[in-house]
Amino acid sequence: MNAALRLVLSTALAMLATCIFPVLVGLFGQFVGKALVLGVIDVGHAMLLGIVFGFGMALARQLRSPASITLAAGAGALAGIALVLVAHLAEAANLRWMLVSMNPAVLRQIAYRLPLPEACAALGLAGAAAAAIGAGLVILPATIGRALAGAFGGVVFAGLLRELLSNMLNGLAGTDDWAFNYDGLLPMGALAAALLGALACVQPGRARYLRLPSPARTAVTLALLLFLLALPALTNDFVAQVMMMVCLYILMGMGLNIELGLAGLVDLGFVAFFAVGAYTVALLTASGGVALLQLNFFAALPVAIVLSALSGFIFGLPVLKVRGDYLAIATLGLGEIIRVLILSDMMKPLLGGAQGIVNVPKPELFGLILGTPTRLFYLTAVMAALAGYCAWRLQHSGLGRRWLAVREDEDVAQALGINLVQVKLSAYTMGAAFAGLAGGIFAGMVGSVFPQGFQLLISINVLAILVVGGIGSLPGVVIGAATLIGAPEVLRDLGEYRYLIYGLVIIAVVRLKPDGLSPAAIRHREIA
Repeated sequence: MNAALRLVLSTALAMLATCIFPVLVGLFGQFVGKALVLGVIDVGHAMLLGIVFGFGMALARQLRSPASITLAAGAGALAGIALVLVAHLAEAANLRWMLVSMNPAVLRQIAYRLPLPEACAALGLAGAAAAAIGAGLVILPATIGRALAGAFGGVVFAGLLRELLSNMLNGLAGTDDWAFNYDGLLPMGALAAALLGALACVQPGRARYLRLPSPARTAVTLALLLFLLALPALTNDFVAQVMMMVCLYILMGMGLNIELGLAGLVDLGFVAFFAVGAYTVALLTASGGVALLQLNFFAALPVAIVLSALSGFIFGLPVLKVRGDYLAIATLGLGEIIRVLILSDMMKPLLGGAQGIVNVPKPELFGLILGTPTRLFYLTAVMAALAGYCAWRLQHSGLGRRWLAVREDEDVAQALGINLVQVKLSAYTMGAAFAGLAGGIFAGMVGSVFPQGFQLLISINVLAILVVGGIGSLPGVVIGAATLIGAPEVLRDLGEYRYLIYGLVIIAVVRLKPDGLSPAAIRHREIA
């Protein structure tokens, strides 16, 4: 057996094994009924062809020769035919007693319910085409490859986000019956998405942007920012709700960025400060129950920030001498203490226990009730902008430079005369103030607070935002929040599997961009 044949067979076997996996775990069965392009292809088959496409690209990168297109096509054809045969064998063997996802209906859907000969021909041709196109993207000239990749990416993007895009287009330009309908993306819409994707990727947008003169770059940046700010008002409440949650996590991310990104202090109990801010606003503004006063939201919010900052100061005292992994465990314990206290019978007369606090009024400004998602988004966006400015000034202040020194090496920083106690406590205090601001807005946004809403997962999410965006980078906080908070929300059509994408994004970023999607400038200088 010559080397080319061995390569084709091994690649086909790898394609087959990888394609069988989503069938075994139920991913294919979940998405086979959801159209990517109505009447053309569904998400389940697009997933299988995407796997074959990826292997075709990998094979071409390995060989770097025109023959790789032919070899990839052969491997894709063999994998498609083998997948049909495996599905028929699994159906005949009736493996459902052992593997729930291997039910006959799903197995027959793999080959579009065609008879065996036609099924082998159809999936063999589809596999050969997908693998050949993947290999061609690597072998063809860069401009053509980028255009084809952009076209496919545009169709996938429009198909998966069909509901969101349809709502946005309805708000911006009326109903687009030629592009979308209730069931999915229409062929004409797919063609438009492919053209837009190809045009966008012929020359990368970042390259075009950087070639503009400085005034033009500023104008483009402002135009994009204004468009994003106007989007909730021009579209619908769902878009406003998603963008509001992104802004809320940006606020928390900037607080944890001070503690972890600048001062190097790992804090897994960060949600405790968020809870302090939320409960303070609820106690000071709610009516009835355990409420203390009935202040205006904007009168209660500064109190929440101050009390959260004070709790951060107290929080930091027991862990001043702790470093590294031990610090993470200690802060995790302190965060759990706050949650248990809120749920305890001792604090129930003051905080409401498991019943929480309800009847928290919506924010009101000059007689205008900020009760709709759009109005709450603008409130959160303004607060995030003010907090971002404060965080930027802190980062570039003398205190910020002392935080960075402590992050790099505590012993050297202390030898240079930096007061470690003062610097660490200031980081905890400032970071807690940002979390308290986010918690106060959250209480006004939801209209109630319950202890079940302040779980460890919130701290983990904020930490993941920093890792994905870039630890120590303020733009990274924004990008990380948009990626990890916005993406699962706009992918709600995928059900619980949207968190699979969430996890894959984190793994991909950690593997491919360990410094984050937008690392801090100081990190760029260190690498250089």
